[in-house]
Amino acid sequence: MKDYYDVNPHLAVNPKDRLLEFDALVKRTHGAGLKVMIDFVPNHVARSYKSDAKPAGVQDLGATDDLSKDFAPDNNFYYIGGAAFKVPKYDPLGVEITALNEDGQFGETPPKATGNDVFRANPSKDDWFETVKLNYGIDYQNGKAKFFDPIPSTWVKMKDILVYWAKKDVDGFRCDMAEMVPVEFWAWAIPQVKAVKKDITFLAEIYNPAAYKAYLTGGFDYLYDKVGLYDTLKPLVKGTGNPGKISSSFSKLTVSNSRMLRFLENHDEQRIASKGFAKSARPGFPGMVVSAALGSGPVLIYFGQEVGEPGAGNEGFGREDDRTTIFDYWGIPAHQRWMNGGAFDGGKLTEAESALRADYTKLLNLSTQSSALKTGAFYDLDWYNRGFSKGYDKLYAFLRYNGDQKLLVVANFSLQESVSGEVRLPEAALQNLGLIGLPEISGKDLLGTGKILTANAEGTFPMELAPMECLILELK
Repeated sequence: MKDYYDVNPHLAVNPKDRLLEFDALVKRTHGAGLKVMIDFVPNHVARSYKSDAKPAGVQDLGATDDLSKDFAPDNNFYYIGGAAFKVPKYDPLGVEITALNEDGQFGETPPKATGNDVFRANPSKDDWFETVKLNYGIDYQNGKAKFFDPIPSTWVKMKDILVYWAKKDVDGFRCDMAEMVPVEFWAWAIPQVKAVKKDITFLAEIYNPAAYKAYLTGGFDYLYDKVGLYDTLKPLVKGTGNPGKISSSFSKLTVSNSRMLRFLENHDEQRIASKGFAKSARPGFPGMVVSAALGSGPVLIYFGQEVGEPGAGNEGFGREDDRTTIFDYWGIPAHQRWMNGGAFDGGKLTEAESALRADYTKLLNLSTQSSALKTGAFYDLDWYNRGFSKGYDKLYAFLRYNGDQKLLVVANFSLQESVSGEVRLPEAALQNLGLIGLPEISGKDLLGTGKILTANAEGTFPMELAPMECLILELK
């Protein structure tokens, strides 16, 4: 983060007008019926942080810090007295980078603590050495003592930054590593931002389930569902997991799934089609069906996911890491071929890419239009079928339903094997659905397969599913 009050000039048509272009982007997006969320990185900034676009009267972070103290409640940064900062050795492209000047020092006097809570003058190459940690009033080196009264300077400056963008009519903030910032700050700042724009959304990137409740109570609308659902689905997509773990993972969530953001890709994670993940995009579709249909919370699609972008190539600083880089200028070929109508590289989407995108289109439209998926109750069928129903070992199934619509969702996670089996609905589920005592129950697939399945009076549906096939059956 180079400047909290600016946008990247390299993304502008006319760099001098970049903030005006951003305002126009927001208006254009709203005009298309969409919303704008921006990335807010509250925990750390670039070592070279300096705002070129801050409003009149705003002081830069660190401008009034007492450099003689490693920690002071009103300092914006942490310092390491009596040392010289050393850039770690790093070798991204076969060219060793040891420092920005000959003696191995960065030029920071005194050096600042590194963004991932490293309080040394010599962070390793695996630390976030290009960033510095912001001080929210916690003395990490003395028992994490908290100094929140009076309100620390960093709190006020960061709240003002959020209000600045809220007044530019953005619709939300994806808050990077929100759990590295004290929840007390969020509980203080978020209500003030929502007083400026009441319907603005706060999404927390968070990886500690034990902290979920605190950060929701602290004002966040949604949290990342990484440790729960994503970490359960990834082995299944790779063909190494057990579908039954979805059920156990879901049952262990400490909060309602309506407050969890579900995803299979984002900028931190390997792309599904990459060599290190599933090697092609199609194995990700069952996981995406489960992600999109499991709860009423939001679902994230990372750009290019719906056409199978593999994130291939040695990108430079980011190396060949199966991700679409955030550090280097790099292409997204499959995504570009779709966006440019075939103009990029003289090609168009392949047949497989087009088919995948068509399936994503059906799924995502259904997830936003189906009343059962948007607001309906959830009923897990795994406990009733696993170990008992024929062929169910490769499947995961659940119900979503309300007074208007009843859906049975089934995903075959096998990458190579068809399933000839059954999914059974227990009597309690039939009672909840209002289908108890009917001579038969019909289910028509809404994902476009054209399949219509019929269950007997006991609620047993026969299943014939191809590898990686999924169904969302509307029950009558």
